[in-house]
Amino acid sequence: MHDRIEINAHIHHGKPVIKGTRVPVTRILAEVAAGTSFEKIQEQYDVTAQDIRAAVSFANDLVEQQAFIATSPGGQE
Repeated sequence: MHDRIEINAHIHHGKPVIKGTRVPVTRILAEVAAGTSFEKIQEQYDVTAQDIRAAVSFANDLVEQQAFIATSPGGQE
């Protein structure tokens, strides 16, 4: 699925984008987080539903690879 994501130093300063576009993965994620429908995202950014899913999957994989350290007991302040 990550074949839909491109990282190229010459496109958007090397940030991940939807392949074949200049649409940053972060822009797609922000729209999804805001509750924007896939249909609206597709219209606004000229991407496919598969592109949107690939962006979410890409972000999920990055989070899964991270190590997290609780800064207080139980993760609460």
